[in-house]
Amino acid sequence: MYDYFNITKVLVIAPLRVAEDTWSRESEKWDHLKDLRISKILGTAAQRKAAAEAEADIYVINRENVVWLVENCKRWDFDMIVIDELSSFKSPQSKRFRALRKVIVKSPRVIGLTGTPSPNSLMDLWAQVYLLDRGERLGRTLGAYREEFFQPGARNGYIVYKWDLRKGAREAIEKRISDLCVSMSAKDYLTLPKRIDNVIPIKLSEQELGLYKTLESEQLLHLSEEDDIVALSAAAVMTKLLQIANGRAYNTEGEPVDIHRKKLEALQEIIEDTDSPVLVFYSFRHDLEAIRGSIPEARELGGPKDIKDWNEGRVRILLAHPASVGYGLNLQDGGHTIVWYGLTWSLELYQQANARLYRQGQEKPVIIHHLVAEGTVDEQVMKALEAKDMSQAALLAALKERRTK
Repeated sequence: MYDYFNITKVLVIAPLRVAEDTWSRESEKWDHLKDLRISKILGTAAQRKAAAEAEADIYVINRENVVWLVENCKRWDFDMIVIDELSSFKSPQSKRFRALRKVIVKSPRVIGLTGTPSPNSLMDLWAQVYLLDRGERLGRTLGAYREEFFQPGARNGYIVYKWDLRKGAREAIEKRISDLCVSMSAKDYLTLPKRIDNVIPIKLSEQELGLYKTLESEQLLHLSEEDDIVALSAAAVMTKLLQIANGRAYNTEGEPVDIHRKKLEALQEIIEDTDSPVLVFYSFRHDLEAIRGSIPEARELGGPKDIKDWNEGRVRILLAHPASVGYGLNLQDGGHTIVWYGLTWSLELYQQANARLYRQGQEKPVIIHHLVAEGTVDEQVMKALEAKDMSQAALLAALKERRTK
């Protein structure tokens, strides 16, 4: 920008928390960046408008407001666009992709950053690469890309819900985009601390496990006259089983019902036995409520102040949903211990969440505890995470396996 004068105005598109905190805070750490003027296009419509019209070098916006910016920007004069977490634009049907597609041709320089370019399959690559080259390498439409590199796999009648790669397609795709993409593994370029993955088995009583198995087999659990827990589909069954494994489940009225406290007790033991601040990932809102009820000093991750307080050592226990910290947040200065109170089927969320502490700048070994209820679907999720198979097929296979036991 000021050395070669190749660019004059940059737009950075990032997840909300990263847009709020990371880009501006990180720029202050570097002598050659600290004088750059950064304007955050965030907040209300009026605040966003003022920020977009302000004089700055870099404009940072959260991805949810891309549609607003495209519709309200009178003159699209960004000569460079940086898409932080490019994989969040993997769906060509999304409004954010369609909006950006209209104007990105006006920006001569586009850079996409992501650690998970194909979280589900190589089908996810098309929209991302299109934003970089306007369809030059993988085709101008998703249909053309699919026709060339994929063939129908699993289907239900005329509806294809799984596409398989044609023979040699992976190599062909990689060759097509090899001049456009650079893949850098952290372990090859950075000195990362040791990572310790620890599975803590949670043993339920016969009665608690009996309640779990009743819902698993009958899809209905009658606890009292007021409390019925019902699951009407395979996906709903899996969700309810994960809830019960964590200790609570929502009844038909949407109220949480207590099943057991075994994971709460295990979490309290971990906190008591470690001197390090603890980052706890929860799955459901009732998990958050249960943890805060048992550990009042725990703080839920909210805005930039919580991130700052955590990194400066003023937060002993930080509670976060993996989807809320999945991308870009730097939390490595605040601690080195993670507890997965509730597991996730999303490999992308799992890896990204762990990378909040296990990343460059972390100076201590990172310990990742997984609370796994024995005899429950937790075991299947853990197995799938270790095998890095978090597809819909893996989820349904796990449910089938449990039902046949």
